[in-house]
Amino acid sequence: MTYNEVLEVAKHCAGKYCKACPICNGRACGSQIPGPGAKGSGDTAILNYEAWQKIRLNMDTLVEKADPDSSLTLFGRRFAYPFFAGPVGAINLHYGEKYNDITYNQVLVTACAANGIAAFTGDGTDPNVMIAATAAIKSAGGTAIPTVKPWDSATVSDKMAMIRDSGAFAAAMDVDAAGLPFLKGLNPPAGRKSVSELAQIIRDAGLPFIVKGIMTVRGAEKAIEAGASAIVVSNHGGRVLDGCAATASVLPEIAAAAAGRVKIFVDGGIRSGTDVFKALALGADACIIARPFVLAVLGGDAEGVKAYIDKIGAELKDAMFMCGANTLDEISPEMVVRA
Repeated sequence: MTYNEVLEVAKHCAGKYCKACPICNGRACGSQIPGPGAKGSGDTAILNYEAWQKIRLNMDTLVEKADPDSSLTLFGRRFAYPFFAGPVGAINLHYGEKYNDITYNQVLVTACAANGIAAFTGDGTDPNVMIAATAAIKSAGGTAIPTVKPWDSATVSDKMAMIRDSGAFAAAMDVDAAGLPFLKGLNPPAGRKSVSELAQIIRDAGLPFIVKGIMTVRGAEKAIEAGASAIVVSNHGGRVLDGCAATASVLPEIAAAAAGRVKIFVDGGIRSGTDVFKALALGADACIIARPFVLAVLGGDAEGVKAYIDKIGAELKDAMFMCGANTLDEISPEMVVRA
């Protein structure tokens, strides 16, 4: 099964919001929430995608022949590729009736683990979202990263207890979700976190902790101060703030400031293995891809997830081969150029 075949199936079961576009660039879903769109016009999602396309590869084949090694070691675990499935919650609400959070996470977490990567799992106002995610993670031997929304301290504490019980090898919080409409007006309140609040959450987690939603050097420094083991350069897929910078644009400065102190992920508009290569050349250790993995599950179940992982992995290895990088550590800024 190819990913194009997966998309053809997904078109008929992706719900009324997602169009299962051949190129997931944010243009068709636009300003819609719920769904994969944005609370504003969605211009940041479009910019995320376009920014990666303006970075081009510098080909160099005058290099000793070798099969590229695309493997990555993260928090004591070895993965086949430096990309991960992104967190998505409330599947019924956003992507139709074929899957719910329980069945979606069972497929995604298990299929990612079986094919050499890991999935970030999502969160939502329904407690069953995290219950389902952590159950799937436990069944997969802890090979996934549950992602918690920035709820009030008591809710976060309850969810962290579930995460520890799941055996997950790391935990995450998408602090950029503070801009989502459904988090506003809750009682107890959810939303932004101070550095001291985040530090307490990280201490209580007792796991390598990933802070998602960093878009400035200042933000990276705050996450490091709070004790993060990794950061994700992310604007929540362009869904929470119009006029925001593209992740590809801010990644180099953030990576230069944070390198060697935390692991650095990036997401937002990454849609190919060459995009993954570009991200690593600009300073990332790994990438996160979200929406295409949803379509992979919708259109092909576990086989669809494998097809997408194989596609992105093959594209990455080809870019490494053609640009002269035999390992991920050999991917350097000189291997890309801005068009």
